[in-house]
Amino acid sequence: MEVLIQVPIFDWFFLLALFPISFFWVRRSYRILIKRDFSEVALKKGMPPTNAEHYAPYEFVINFVPAIVLIGVLVSSLLPLLWMLGDVNWDLDGLILSRDDRLMFAGVTIWLKVFGSFALSRQAHGLGPKTKTRKGASSKSNY
Repeated sequence: MEVLIQVPIFDWFFLLALFPISFFWVRRSYRILIKRDFSEVALKKGMPPTNAEHYAPYEFVINFVPAIVLIGVLVSSLLPLLWMLGDVNWDLDGLILSRDDRLMFAGVTIWLKVFGSFALSRQAHGLGPKTKTRKGASSKSNY
């Protein structure tokens, strides 16, 4: 039986890029949930909000769920290689995603995570400027 691997090089680069992405998201989730480090929660211009602990559960979910999805995509991509090497002996038809499904799941997951983090940071810091002053008016009081 002759088995040929016909995967374009860009697919392999895409899959290799999923390793560090999922690693950083899992690490960030670990820091939020286990270490209780809220310095990376809802960042806007590199600064967390004043009440970062309030937004920490949301940031944990926004980081953890996409990391698990990307790890699932990676495992699904590596199972055919293990099968060809003879290390896996069971039927893998239900676990292996097609090329289009892998790209779809990973791409949509990455974009939803980016948009979710952006929306949470804007919600935590507020949408507009903190204080508005009139033109020519001083923010200091003369009293």
